[in-house]
Amino acid sequence: MTQTAETPGSFPSSGPPRSAAVGLAFAFIGAIAFSGKAIIIKLAYRHQVDAVTLIMLRMLFALPLFLAMAWWSGRGKPALTRRDWLGVLGLGFSGYYLASFLDFAGLAYITASLERLILYLNPTLVMLFGWLAWRQRITLRQMAGMAISYAGVLLVFGHEVQVGTAGATAWGALLVFLSAVSYAIYLVWSGEFVRRLGSLRLVGLATSVACVLCIAQFLLLNPLDAAFALAPEVIWLSVLNATLCTAVPVLLVMMAVERIGAAATAQTGMIGPLSTILMGVVLLGEPFTLWTAAGTALVLAGIYVFTRRGAG
Repeated sequence: MTQTAETPGSFPSSGPPRSAAVGLAFAFIGAIAFSGKAIIIKLAYRHQVDAVTLIMLRMLFALPLFLAMAWWSGRGKPALTRRDWLGVLGLGFSGYYLASFLDFAGLAYITASLERLILYLNPTLVMLFGWLAWRQRITLRQMAGMAISYAGVLLVFGHEVQVGTAGATAWGALLVFLSAVSYAIYLVWSGEFVRRLGSLRLVGLATSVACVLCIAQFLLLNPLDAAFALAPEVIWLSVLNATLCTAVPVLLVMMAVERIGAAATAQTGMIGPLSTILMGVVLLGEPFTLWTAAGTALVLAGIYVFTRRGAG
């Protein structure tokens, strides 16, 4: 797919208006669906289920969808080499198994709002790893955007520490931040394999690897009959998580990128933290305070400054 020059928030000039509108709708729905993952996890935790079991159920139900994605995108293409398979295994471990497990575990201790704001720092982590690995230049504008975003997260974190258990909140925030670090490593590392395999094929294969790892983890750490003693609500919430908040948004975001480009899709993703906060208030009864509003505004403003093009 050839890309035309575009500015953040704009659409490729070669695409028809209708295609751009459809792409924008896909991007919005995909961002909102992704953000619903934290809400579903928090609802499931109310039924006395642990992170190991919860992530196993999500991956168990998602595995057929990702296997089908890998098969469909790999039709008529060359078989994977040994190097490709090693890359897929490593990317599946870092980007989807470890990042997902740390995120699930962290959500047991912090609100869905704080979790989403921490994960939204991901572009800054990718930039930092790019600087460490390849000495990519970081502009003053990007540094300013990073400072604003991290100040917003610290503002919300500080408020949650005051109103909750400080140790538990700090532990949960650390786990989610490490999840963001793990996913940023995946993004930095995946560039070569995206060019070799294609994005859809790589996602299908890497997520299938993660699904197998999550299922194996459950079988090693829990008795098999534990899976049959779960509340029905946990099962249905996991089905929703695997489909509506995992497989479906992956496809929607990729189709959005095809129609409006990666930059506009990423800018549209700013709706994610806002929708998580709104769903957290409505569905979970999480408080919406001035601290949360101010922190969210800082994070979104910082990411906007960070991702803008132009001289730094």
